[in-house]
Amino acid sequence: MHGIGLIGGTFDRFHKGHLHLISQSLEHCNELEIWINSDDLAKKKDPRIQSWEDRHHNIKSSLDEDLQSRVSFGKLEDKFGPASIHEEAQVIFSTENTTKNCEEINKIRIINDLDPLEIVTLELQNAWDGMPISSSRIRAGEIDREGNRWIPESFDSYEMVLTPQVESELKNPFGQLIEGPEEDISIAAQKAISQISQVENFSGPLIAVGDVTVLALQKIGRPADLALIDGKTKRSEWPETSDINFSLFENILECSSPAGTLTKSLLEACKTSISSWMDNNESSLILVTGEEDLAPLLLHPLAPIGSVVLYGQPGKGLVIRWCDEDSKNSCRNLLMGFQIN
Repeated sequence: MHGIGLIGGTFDRFHKGHLHLISQSLEHCNELEIWINSDDLAKKKDPRIQSWEDRHHNIKSSLDEDLQSRVSFGKLEDKFGPASIHEEAQVIFSTENTTKNCEEINKIRIINDLDPLEIVTLELQNAWDGMPISSSRIRAGEIDREGNRWIPESFDSYEMVLTPQVESELKNPFGQLIEGPEEDISIAAQKAISQISQVENFSGPLIAVGDVTVLALQKIGRPADLALIDGKTKRSEWPETSDINFSLFENILECSSPAGTLTKSLLEACKTSISSWMDNNESSLILVTGEEDLAPLLLHPLAPIGSVVLYGQPGKGLVIRWCDEDSKNSCRNLLMGFQIN
């Protein structure tokens, strides 16, 4: 057992894998110094990363009293931090991805007439799919902090039907209502886009559900990055759907999803379109045979954190909802109330 050990990282959205690394580290040392990347360092990696204060608080509040008594914290301003000059540390903890950095630290320590640190490579904690839990996967919307999937497994294989209980929960707008006249929804759309544009480093995707919403965004010159239409409004055929310009989208996908249901076909189309955006920055239009009203319940769980979903609220305007862990969790809870058809 060593005296003082060091571990460093971003520790964004403190998750099960982080706790596992800290617990493993404390098996090798009496005291552990956790060095958290500064905001300047972290934001270069991803502007969605939480503030240093939030990340520090999340770690500390997740540790029980026994672990807290053996842990201290510092702010990491560069990739080496204090490790290259720390006179009391004896061991440094890494993962496979950071071992080379630890080896560089030891080279500097030797130059500084300090003993090299023992490098202990820790095992990563895997998510439900056998891949490691990571903050980047959480930000990408793939998993939650426990490594679980956001969409229940049953949706992979079955047509799922809306229940009266879930339907009653969906009557209230799932997000912020942007008011505007029904006869010209582009007014509400312009307000929504103005609000979205004020969010620093917004990179999309901007997701629009519904023919009226999709056309409104087109009219104000900001087409959706991912759009879903079914040729209807208020469950009636909508002639103005023909005004939607399909050429604005790199990909056109087709699927079916009857009213009151969520199908594997719709799920796969949503997955494909989001992957196209994430991997290649390609926009997609999904043509739904049936109805697309329930699609946000799949889109929020699938979309990256920081994306936004817009859909119409008949007679009132547009609803805007940012995709975050809360929206994902809310949708997952609603999806769990669906029944197999």
